[in-house]
Amino acid sequence: MRSSREEGRATVRISAGAAKGRKIGSRRLFVKSSSGEELRPTSAKVREALFDIIRERVRGCTFVDLYAGTGTVGIEALSRGAEMAVFVEPNDLRVKTIKQVASEFGFKDRAEVVRGKAYEFIKKASAKGLSFDIFFLDPPYQSEELMKILPLIGDGTLLRQKGSVIVEHFFKRELPEVVGRLKLTKHYRYGDTVLTLYRKEI
Repeated sequence: MRSSREEGRATVRISAGAAKGRKIGSRRLFVKSSSGEELRPTSAKVREALFDIIRERVRGCTFVDLYAGTGTVGIEALSRGAEMAVFVEPNDLRVKTIKQVASEFGFKDRAEVVRGKAYEFIKKASAKGLSFDIFFLDPPYQSEELMKILPLIGDGTLLRQKGSVIVEHFFKRELPEVVGRLKLTKHYRYGDTVLTLYRKEI
């Protein structure tokens, strides 16, 4: 769940695709959640870098924005041609906003918004035998959630063959080279932020 530091701390803007230039957000979305975490939207620079990294894989993919916040990353995926995006977010206001934005932007039929925590979603999706092409993970920087979530994605069938997991994290945080069937492919650093790319080994 991202704490605020972007674009006036009020809105973010879709950078490419069918919804290019459209804005998401309001000041109410950036207040602290019940857990005390403020929203920290993925910056425009990092979002553009993220979609440059997975450019050829986005169109037609199933994309999971696991710590959705305002939903900007998942909406951007839909804007760039993802077949389906799943948004996982525990905050009621943000869930409502993501649904509203998806509808306003013409993505309602391609967006599934799940109210709940990331770990609970992963466990339930795994039990149902669901699978996806791309996971984007941006938990609170001080959280230890990554080491609970990555093994579940890496050891099971949630990630399809040749699927990708992209983790946004603080540059001082070191992630393991291998997690189950996930293999760290590359790091990309942007200031204090790092995007780490994992691919699923066959």
